[in-house]
Amino acid sequence: MLSSWSRQQKIAMFAAFAILGLLLVVSACSKQASKTALVGVSGNVSGNEPGRESAPAPNSANPSANPVETSAAAASTAPVKKVLGHKKRPTNVIYKDADSGVSFVYPRKFSVKSGDNAYPEFAGLGAASMNFVQPGGVPVATVVMPDNFYPGTDFASAFLNVNVNRSLSEQECAHFAMADSHNVNGAAADAQTVKVGPAEIAMATTSNFSGSALTRSETQYYHSYQSGACYEYIVSLGTAGFGSKDGAKPVNRDEVFAKLEKIMATVKISPRSDKDLTEPTVATIATGK
Repeated sequence: MLSSWSRQQKIAMFAAFAILGLLLVVSACSKQASKTALVGVSGNVSGNEPGRESAPAPNSANPSANPVETSAAAASTAPVKKVLGHKKRPTNVIYKDADSGVSFVYPRKFSVKSGDNAYPEFAGLGAASMNFVQPGGVPVATVVMPDNFYPGTDFASAFLNVNVNRSLSEQECAHFAMADSHNVNGAAADAQTVKVGPAEIAMATTSNFSGSALTRSETQYYHSYQSGACYEYIVSLGTAGFGSKDGAKPVNRDEVFAKLEKIMATVKISPRSDKDLTEPTVATIATGK
């Protein structure tokens, strides 16, 4: 059959087969190029652009791989430290004695002696004496001002002493055993009546002065009858004698007595009960100044 074909027919057939083969080759190359393009696009979507270094994906299993999230988590879980300011201690203290029913407010810088140790000492003149007209007085407490409270002056000591005598009547409580040294004839001092504290408690009062070349003391006595007993308050100032402190200025006596009398003005007397007699002497913090 082929032998019967003409030369032109044979050339046309071979040309057709050549074109068909060329088309098959072009089609195969086109499919391969399409696959390559799809792979490139997929790689660019999941990674960076060509020429840039790929950033590692966050690893939820490893918190340190993401520094921003790690810092935020650490900040949220870190304990919060509270900055507390220094709490100041109250400047005053309340003293309470259940046995005598006495309570008062005094400065924290001062010291307090109670019971048998409450006998006060005059500056260089020995123990102070109670000024009741009859025996039976018992010391309750003594508030002592620091001996360096007035530097550069002739100040030596100062105190407020509280005593109680339950064997005296109200009439006897208004009198004093010791004569006022200012009384030239040495007779018993005529007591005056003053009102002390916010409650204006009426008190009988007198004063005494004694001294030597080395020491001097000025004392004021107060008596008050409350809750069936006579209460005594001794306010005293001791100073150095003439020339005992070279260059020292005289202390302001009125200021010293004012501080001690301010303590005396806070004294409160509570009625005693059987329960009070078994309670010890205590000191508590005062909220006021």
